Amino acid sequence: MSQTQHNTDVVVIGAGPVGLFSVFECGMEKLSCHVVDALEAIGGQCSALYPEKPIYDIPAHPAISGQDLIDRLTEQAAPFKPVYHLNQRVEGLSRDAASGRFTVTTSAGTEISAGAVIVAAGSGAFGPNRPPLKRLAEFEGTSVFYMVRRREDFRGKRVVIAGGGDSAVDWAISLAEVAAKVFVVHRRANFRAAPESEAKLAALAQGETVELVVPFQLKAIDGADGKLTAVTVADLSGNTRDIEADVLLPFFGLAANLGPIAQWNLTMDGHAIAADPATAATSIPGIFAVGDISQYPGKLKLILCGFAEAAAAAHGARAFLHPGEVSHFAYSTTQGVPKE
Repeated sequence: MSQTQHNTDVVVIGAGPVGLFSVFECGMEKLSCHVVDALEAIGGQCSALYPEKPIYDIPAHPAISGQDLIDRLTEQAAPFKPVYHLNQRVEGLSRDAASGRFTVTTSAGTEISAGAVIVAAGSGAFGPNRPPLKRLAEFEGTSVFYMVRRREDFRGKRVVIAGGGDSAVDWAISLAEVAAKVFVVHRRANFRAAPESEAKLAALAQGETVELVVPFQLKAIDGADGKLTAVTVADLSGNTRDIEADVLLPFFGLAANLGPIAQWNLTMDGHAIAADPATAATSIPGIFAVGDISQYPGKLKLILCGFAEAAAAAHGARAFLHPGEVSHFAYSTTQGVPKE
């Protein structure tokens, strides 16, 4: 495995909303950032689980979808030129005794040297729950996807969506506008989505574009050279059906795992990292925890609270990296941001 080495002021672990806002706040403190995330796209759970679901408690936005929020946060962070390392999980953390700098290593062999670390990993590194299908890996990234980045990628295609939650139902409704045909495979006739979404899906199923394949489960896939041609499904009695398909989207949720983070000798509070509510500092100087992965008395697991923690962490990181330096806090209205 080849290694790529980088140097930066701060490594942000997690590219969800709080991680992205951490990049912005670090930028305002004149700190450069590299961002690592186990998912293949920026956005964390907002993009992976509820991209089209409205969020109602973001200040100044009476309602904003999960993906729109991520898009705005990405745009907000962009002037500070963050470097994203996606589809790779943080595997190791070490600290040089002489320089005091941290080295973060990832599953892709990336090695990042940083003066401080901000952990914004939600409930841990998220990865898709993969269906137990033979040959699945042959089609991942070409015909099998666990996230939708652009609807246009599925225009005119025969799409099989497997799952019964919000992600499956929401994307079935959305992709029905561009796909040649959408098949929704679920082991039960009832879905676990919002009632209004389920009603909309049922209405679409009365037409020609959407077909509900229930009660069935995935059994096998077929194709060659990474190109899917068919998905086989089976009911509880073992009866099978072959569906001609170009794409399979298994939406069985994400599995969270703190992974190596749990071995970093940080003081933990249950399954979360104990943090100072005033500074987001952890028990190891130079490491800060923000968002759902942090815990302290009175903690509210809300995105807007994570934003405030990100600001505190960035301020704390600057003080840690530049001890003794007088920092004159400036409002964004007077300080401004760099021009891209």
